[in-house]
Amino acid sequence: MLRRNRALRVSLGSTALAVLSALTLTACGSGAQGGAGGGGTKVGLITKTDTNPFFVKMKEGAERAAKDNGVELVSAAGKFDGDNAGQVTAIENMVNSGVKGILITPNDSKAIVPALEKARAKGILVIALDSPTEPQDATDALFATDNVKAGELIGRYARAAMGGKAAKIATLDLAPGVAVGVQRHQGFLKGFGVAEGDPSIVCSQDTGGDQAKGQTAMENCLQKSPDVNVVYTINEPAALGAYTALKAKGLEKKVLVVSVDGGCTGTKAVKEGKIAATSQQYPLEMASQGVKAVVDFAKGGKKASGYTDTGVTLITDAAKPGVDAENTAYGLEKCWG
Repeated sequence: MLRRNRALRVSLGSTALAVLSALTLTACGSGAQGGAGGGGTKVGLITKTDTNPFFVKMKEGAERAAKDNGVELVSAAGKFDGDNAGQVTAIENMVNSGVKGILITPNDSKAIVPALEKARAKGILVIALDSPTEPQDATDALFATDNVKAGELIGRYARAAMGGKAAKIATLDLAPGVAVGVQRHQGFLKGFGVAEGDPSIVCSQDTGGDQAKGQTAMENCLQKSPDVNVVYTINEPAALGAYTALKAKGLEKKVLVVSVDGGCTGTKAVKEGKIAATSQQYPLEMASQGVKAVVDFAKGGKKASGYTDTGVTLITDAAKPGVDAENTAYGLEKCWG
């Protein structure tokens, strides 16, 4: 849409060289440390990348929870957003290393399923963080932001902010078929009160959640529809790219930009007026709850199931009647990155 206990390089047998070429694997914590007594339990964490601040914060949350619960965390990340092969390799090696549970933010919600099914068949608890698999029940549980709600909050805000003025909407999306992007997009339309294909939607472009691509997408939309006055963005990097394009045309004060994520850079952009509002999510909470669920499973066989909403809050310094929100002071206290 679109992120530091002491790290040790983990060797995972004959496939280690393949893993190291595709992703980074580290271990932190120890069964001899922490307060809850995990008894040598290993927990695996696989994120989409290890550079995105969202996933950096998620890993920090997992490391902290592992230390607090006296378990070992083995972590891995794809080389790039969309690296399914790297995540498959990580799953296989974590299974071979004896993890009790795997927490994963899937790069490809469908292609990852066979590897996860193999892990579950071996008795490993598998929990998706942030992004669901397709189907969702390919994992035992999902700990994530309600992405439809996140989109709906900024959609409702944008509608209120327009004050009845006719909208010319540009949507800067993620990529075709990616669940988190689809959910946020659909939520925004629901919150704004328009259906897909409505004539008020004058431009839709994919950005991959990237700032440079967000700028290009906004430039394309302005060429197609110079009268755009509302911009929905999949995440804050895309929003900042859109802002750059709008500013270059002298339109930054005339176009409403809304987004999702709540990272520190994005929240500061809301404070500075570059983004009108954002829906803030909480990656540390996802990871902490995920580790605790694996610990509970290891200690007593209690298996997490279904969907757990880890929370979302609308952040803006220009609140509108009827739309619940917190200001940027709150957002900066809770932000990540």
